[in-house]
Amino acid sequence: MTQQELVALIKKKKSYLCVGLDTDVCKIPSHLKTSKDPVFEFNKQIIDATIEYAVAYKPNIAFYEALGSRGWESLYKTMDYLPKNVFTIADAKRGDIGNTSEMYAKTFFEHMNFDAITVAPYMGADSVLPFLKFPNKWVILLALTSNQGSCDFQQLILQNGRPLYQEVILKSQAWASENQMMYVVGATHIEHLKETRKIAPHHFLLVPGVGAQGGSLEEVSNVALNAANIGILVNVSRQILYTSPSQDFFIQAKKQAKALQETMASFLDS
Repeated sequence: MTQQELVALIKKKKSYLCVGLDTDVCKIPSHLKTSKDPVFEFNKQIIDATIEYAVAYKPNIAFYEALGSRGWESLYKTMDYLPKNVFTIADAKRGDIGNTSEMYAKTFFEHMNFDAITVAPYMGADSVLPFLKFPNKWVILLALTSNQGSCDFQQLILQNGRPLYQEVILKSQAWASENQMMYVVGATHIEHLKETRKIAPHHFLLVPGVGAQGGSLEEVSNVALNAANIGILVNVSRQILYTSPSQDFFIQAKKQAKALQETMASFLDS
């Protein structure tokens, strides 16, 4: 999916909601656990409930890998079920020496046909560039994550006076344009999100941390929206997935997604 197609989809749905499919088999409603494929059945009902309001879906690969071959089967089925006109992100956080990164890229871009993959930049340019060889596919580079430990390394001040996460953003802009590179910046770091928008004015930002982790959708929207191309996807996982443990979980998920979309629409219309 190109940037133009993504922007058009956001404008059509008046939404920049990304639903994180961090499907934990231990947390899904008990009535689904007797089905042949509980993870896929849960994902299917979440997708049906939220597709009207979401423009992107982000399976967290770890939750599928942990189940072995059954998990991979559930992931493939989920990808096949998702409509072709939504933006799909493999939250895989890969990144290794060049030939290994190339294999990761083939896995998620060729075999599974994701639109984007999250990539860890710690090993430098040659670990990221193989992912950028695929046309109309995106690298979403980890810049400043929403977890508490992000201060251990990502916010360290370098000799040039910049924090490490900003150096990552600035340096990586030479590797690809805003048509192929996005950045992860957590909603729990609102001031840093504001600084990120200054140094990456035209790139899309994938913003986790809204909802269960305490980030504010309103603050994120005020700081990160870009008048030229909108420029943000806000990922929400637990607030949508696990609102209810009962058989009506999909109804509650739909209510959460609708409320988020309505807030987003108000910012897009303003």
